[in-house]
Amino acid sequence: MRVLSTDRASREEVRALLRRSLALDDAEIESRVHAILNDVADRGDDALREYTTRFDGVHLSRLEVTPEELQSAQQEVPAPVVEALRLAAVRIRRFHEHQKRTSWFETDEHGGLVGQMITPLRRVGVYVPGGLAVYPSSVLMCAIPARVAGVEEIILCTPPRKDGTVHPLVLLAAQEAGVNRIFKVGGAQAIAAMAYGTQSIPAVDKIVGPGNIYVTVAKKLVYGVVGIDMLAGPSEVCILADDTANPRYVAIDMLTQAEHDVHTAAFLITPSPALAQAVLQEIEKAVAELPRRDILQQTLAQNGGIIITRDMDEAVELANLCAPEHLALMVAEPWRYLSRIRCAGAVLMGDYSPQSLGDYVAGPSHTLPTSGTARYASPLNVDDFVKKTSVVSFTREALWKVAGAIETLAQVEGLDAHRQAVEWRLQD
Repeated sequence: MRVLSTDRASREEVRALLRRSLALDDAEIESRVHAILNDVADRGDDALREYTTRFDGVHLSRLEVTPEELQSAQQEVPAPVVEALRLAAVRIRRFHEHQKRTSWFETDEHGGLVGQMITPLRRVGVYVPGGLAVYPSSVLMCAIPARVAGVEEIILCTPPRKDGTVHPLVLLAAQEAGVNRIFKVGGAQAIAAMAYGTQSIPAVDKIVGPGNIYVTVAKKLVYGVVGIDMLAGPSEVCILADDTANPRYVAIDMLTQAEHDVHTAAFLITPSPALAQAVLQEIEKAVAELPRRDILQQTLAQNGGIIITRDMDEAVELANLCAPEHLALMVAEPWRYLSRIRCAGAVLMGDYSPQSLGDYVAGPSHTLPTSGTARYASPLNVDDFVKKTSVVSFTREALWKVAGAIETLAQVEGLDAHRQAVEWRLQD
C-alpha cells in the first residue's frame, strides 16, 4: 500500500492516487455487449435462454420465478435472517419516506399559475448480481425507494444458480421490498430485456442496480431508451482521521471495502504520522486472519493508500478531491467537519458508524456514486423514481402583464412566431 506525505509528494502524485475513473471504454467489451443487446432486441426470450445456457450453465424453459418458488423461499430462510431482513426493510422504508415530494402550484395577482407535478414512474427494473454471490441487501436498497415513490410495478432480474433457482434470500428480500415479478436472467442480456422488452419480460422506464462491467456497459448503451440510476464502479472508502482515531477501527473499515474484490479502493487521509503507522500495523495483523487475505493484499497493493497531510484543513481538501463513495469521519469532533464535506456519497460519523451499518440497516440506500462521481451525483433515492412535470396556466390578463418581455426576447432571438403567438392572442 502506498504511503504519501504532502510535504514530499507532488500534487500530481496525490491526485493520481485519490482520483479514480470508471473504465468503460474497452472496445472489445462494448462490441460484445452491443451484439447481446441487438440479439435480445431481435429474438427476445429465445436469445435470453441461449445466453443463460452459455453464461450461467442453466437451460430454462420458464424465465419467471413461480409463486411456488416464492413460497418455498419463505420456508428455507432461517428465522434470524428473516428478522434481520425485515429490520433492514423497515429502516430503509422509514428513511426514504422522508424524501417524498408533493406537487405544488403558486399563482400571482393577475391569474398566472405555475407549478410542478410529481408523477411516479410506471415500471422500474431492478438488477441484482447473482450466481455464486448473494445480495439480498441490494434488493432492499434498490426496490424499497421505488415502492416508497409510488412506482406501479417493479420487476427484478438476477442470474440463476446452477440448479436453475434463485437464492431464497433474494426471493425473500424481493417480497419484503414489494417486487412484483422476478426473472432468472442476468448479465447484459437482462439489461437488454428490461430496456427493450421480450415475450416474458416487460420493457421498463428505468433500470437501477449494480452489476459487473458487462452490466454497466449495457446500462450505458441503453440509456436514452430507458433511464438508468448511475454507472456504478467498484466500491471505495476514504477515511478522514485525526490523532484521536482508533487505528483498529480505521484498519478494519479500510478492509471492509477492500474485501469486495481486487478493483475496490481504500484510503486514509490524516495529519498524524503516528496514526498512519499504527493503521499499517493493524491492517497487517487483520489481513493475516481474514479469509479473503489474497484479495485484500492485492486490493491494497493496487488501490490502497495513506496520505499524511500538513493539517486537517488539507486533509478535508483532499477528501473532497477524492469524492469517495463512503467517507468516514474518524475525528474527535465529526460534526465540526461535516459542513465542509462537499463530495461524498455517504458520510459515516465517528467510531460507531461503520460502513457495514450503512451497507445493511442504517436506512439510506447503499447504491452510491463511485469513482469520484460524488462530485455531482447522489445516492439512489426516491427522486430517482419520479418525474417532475412543469405546469403553466395563465389568464389573458396575466399573459398581457408579461407580453412585453416575451416579445422582446423573441425578437432578439429572431423567433417571429414566438412573438406572434402572444400578439395574436392579445389582439383577439
